[in-house]
Amino acid sequence: MGDYPIKELGNKTPLEVADTPNMDLIASHKMGMVQTIPPGMEPGSDVANLCILGYDPKVYHTGRAPLEAASKGITLGPRDTAFRMNLVSLAFIPEGRIRMLSHSSGDISHEEAKELVEGLKTFLERDGIRISLGVAYRHLLIWEDAPPDLPNIPPHDFLGQDVTNFIQDPLSQALWELVKRSWEFLEDHPLNKRRKLRGDLPANSIWLWGQGKAARLAPFYEMFGLKGAVISAVDLVKGIGAQLGFKVINVPGATGYLNSNFKGKAESAIAALKDDVDLVFLHVEAPDEASHAGNLIEKIQAIQVFDKEVVGRIIDGTKDLPAKIMVISDHLTPISRRTHTADPTLFAWAYREELSEGKGKKFCESTAKSSGVFVEKGYELIRVFLA
Repeated sequence: MGDYPIKELGNKTPLEVADTPNMDLIASHKMGMVQTIPPGMEPGSDVANLCILGYDPKVYHTGRAPLEAASKGITLGPRDTAFRMNLVSLAFIPEGRIRMLSHSSGDISHEEAKELVEGLKTFLERDGIRISLGVAYRHLLIWEDAPPDLPNIPPHDFLGQDVTNFIQDPLSQALWELVKRSWEFLEDHPLNKRRKLRGDLPANSIWLWGQGKAARLAPFYEMFGLKGAVISAVDLVKGIGAQLGFKVINVPGATGYLNSNFKGKAESAIAALKDDVDLVFLHVEAPDEASHAGNLIEKIQAIQVFDKEVVGRIIDGTKDLPAKIMVISDHLTPISRRTHTADPTLFAWAYREELSEGKGKKFCESTAKSSGVFVEKGYELIRVFLA
């Protein structure tokens, strides 16, 4: 949910203009900035969330897709490479050029994506290559004995841009041949024809990226002596939790978008804390998706819904618990960039007993910067939080 100042908002950020009374209360106690993306690493959600949970990405990160595979209970063999497989929308320009229109096929629904992915399995799978259904546009391809040194090109980094040179790169044709094979199946699929008729973008290509070998993460309990749980609509975050030995809590109606079941996530977190879990890692994707779409209004809405339906409910629901609550943006996804950046991000925390009614300090980037608190090694933040 972190961002840059935006001209249309009077050079303020979405967090500065959003109504966030609950996060503001928390920000009045402890607030600062943290570097969740180590220098030289891709500003991905995999890197950032590993960092927040106390794992140095330079030591533990092997790729995004292996973590997503873990969320599905997929065991990768020593010869397997997992790839994230997006359903994307490409524009095929008459001059022979290709442009990335959408990394998510215009936010395709899970039901429609499932129909396409099941067909792609029949069309693309062969000895050594298998496909696993994910959620909405996010899926997996497992490739045994994949060629080494294939490029990792996140599609959300090239929205609206020409991607022809990637696809024509002679050094990585093994990868792009799989992508191009999907065109034959998807282009004339009846579902895509229906999408075009109603004005939606067609899911006319796969895009393979985020690859890596099986991750080997030390269990969280061994690192910190605490039992954890994870709540998210995103396979990547659930996969990180699964690798750490967290209880993975699946909330019906959790989508990763503005229509997600925010209330159900908060209630599930409170129930877990009252049961036998010491720490809950609750992740909300909606502000990020709005940022990728360049939708400023929806981003502000997502932040406000998060504050009310998640943060507010957790403050209310933990009033009888000795709880400590942190709010953090895993990385910035500026509306102007429509992709992740490696800038420091903001966090705030408070003991539940410290929170009371009243106006707090604004939870936003400028207030966090003015605090003078900066955690350079992001993976050390949780140690301070738990101390």
